[in-house]
Amino acid sequence: MKKTLRLVMSCPDKVGIVAAVSQFLNDQNVSILEASHHTDLDQQRFFMRHEIDAATLTINVDEFRTQFSTIADEYQMDWCITDSTEKQKVILLATKESHCLNDIMHRWHTGELDCDIVGVIANHENLRSMVEWYKIPYHCVAVPKENKMSAFKEIEKHIDESGADTIVLARYMQIFPEYLCEKYKYQVINIHHSFLPSFVGAKPYHQAAVRGVKLIGATCHYVTAELDAGPIIEQDVIRVRHSHSAEDMVRLGKDIEKLVLSRGLRLHLEGRVLVHGNKTVIFEA
Repeated sequence: MKKTLRLVMSCPDKVGIVAAVSQFLNDQNVSILEASHHTDLDQQRFFMRHEIDAATLTINVDEFRTQFSTIADEYQMDWCITDSTEKQKVILLATKESHCLNDIMHRWHTGELDCDIVGVIANHENLRSMVEWYKIPYHCVAVPKENKMSAFKEIEKHIDESGADTIVLARYMQIFPEYLCEKYKYQVINIHHSFLPSFVGAKPYHQAAVRGVKLIGATCHYVTAELDAGPIIEQDVIRVRHSHSAEDMVRLGKDIEKLVLSRGLRLHLEGRVLVHGNKTVIFEA
């Protein structure tokens, strides 16, 4: 795999940003492999992502950060540069449902998801054998109704000890406490089995069946303290008919859920998701 560097930034929109960045990269003899730009006219904010050939860079990454910071300060940029060969560490949380968890582990196992899965945390034991087949550490942390905070403190300990950069709720049917949402801001990815903002909360397929909808879907989003309301990363839908029961919708929905979650995780891992307020800019390849 070619080693690349991903330069991602956003800043108040003004004339000269692209020229300044392009000139800097030209001065470093950098070959740009992919360039994406977007201006939010309502918010007057500019977004940019460049993927560059690391082999063409004439300075090391630390020197790049030091020199580029002058431009970043001038244009008030929120920015980062990451090395594609430094894999993010991902930890997965699950309950009893296996479809999303297994899909991510399979894609990781076959090399489709370029990351290191450092563990799975679940509140039941039923997924242990499947996870351990992949040689991934499995932690079972029960979440009793009368003492949820103690459980989440233990979960927090496992996350921190694993060094995880990204936390994926693979149909983890527990509400993350507010303090963890803030601690791991824009690091926690959830799959909601509904085309949000429709049918939030529990049993959305049953809600959809009662409403008689013709499309059902799934939403991958970042977790925030407000339930099912975080910035959306990816969504998809599938058509249903009047003859489909709620159980049929659950079956069909599982296919959409796992696809949407894996696509959303991939976008996140590749630095293609830029968050601004409660919206996202997605720079797809």
